[in-house]
Amino acid sequence: MEPMGNDIDVHLGKRLRRRRRLLGLTQQQLAGACGVRFQQIQKYECGANRISAARLWQLSEALDVPVGYFYDGLSEMAQREHSAGGGESGGEMFTRKETLDLVRAYYQLGERPRRRLLDLAKSLNGDQETA
Repeated sequence: MEPMGNDIDVHLGKRLRRRRRLLGLTQQQLAGACGVRFQQIQKYECGANRISAARLWQLSEALDVPVGYFYDGLSEMAQREHSAGGGESGGEMFTRKETLDLVRAYYQLGERPRRRLLDLAKSLNGDQETA
């Protein structure tokens, strides 16, 4: 059971790192918000240290996400591992700098421009599907 436990720790760490980077926070800034040293955030992000329930709650508050955010995609990960060899789906897309820059820019917009941009992106995707 330990290997799966470690996989969960790694998954939570990846989600933590993704959200922190998405918000443009340093490990030091996040650590300060949670009352730990930045080295602890490093250990959480690589899955070396387990995140306690209380700490997960603090992190979710600091990163403005529900606790469930950290577990998103976990069941899909388990299914991939149990099927033919696994492999990473769209998860690596979110680690690219271009994607992070795009998402940061999106969240810097006001609500109305964000909705308009999202509608535009959806319409462009729809154009590709009909072609």
